Amino acid sequence: MIAGPDRTPLPREFFDRPVLEVAPDLLGRVLVRNSPEGPIELRLTEVEAYAGEADPGSHAYRGRTARNDVMFGPPGHAYVYFTYGMWHCLNFVCGPEGAASGVLLRAGEVIEGAELARKRRLSARNDKELAKGPARLATALDVDRALNGADVCAGPEAPLSILAGIPTHPDQVKNGPRTGVGGEGSVHPWRFWEANDPTVSPYRAHTPRRRRT
Repeated sequence: MIAGPDRTPLPREFFDRPVLEVAPDLLGRVLVRNSPEGPIELRLTEVEAYAGEADPGSHAYRGRTARNDVMFGPPGHAYVYFTYGMWHCLNFVCGPEGAASGVLLRAGEVIEGAELARKRRLSARNDKELAKGPARLATALDVDRALNGADVCAGPEAPLSILAGIPTHPDQVKNGPRTGVGGEGSVHPWRFWEANDPTVSPYRAHTPRRRRT
């Protein structure tokens, strides 16, 4: 008999580690989003690590601001940012307080609440696309800046929580360059994903944005 996913909430100590340990260890874990419309559960299949002030690709590279303040706080909290004037993205803060490291949740498989996710992701051609990419993931889960700073270790009834699930076997964890990161940060192979999983988003290299003339 095959055991189901472990529904034990991950403790804060899980996140109080170096970001390059936390990121691959998040694969296979179950993210729970509780909202007034109902719950959605998502098995994480793709993430990216960002190492704070030591990482040119990180929002915290140039220090603390009003936007990234949550990243400098205690581990096990959500950092939600708004990008391109259109999309939200969800991260988990990790490492010791003040380190400002975090893991971007890039993709996952909706395992519960797919009907609700479909209503939020009307352009998805199938369920594999519901959370295939960080903006799609946040949209499917109805994540916005109101959840910035949410404690994901507060328990299963919290708006966001993370369960032990079934960790992806190390042999199935792949890594490579982060999507869309340019400059010095482009060299870090800090994107981690589950091999051969159809919900993983395609890799795209950084494309410099042209300034309007």
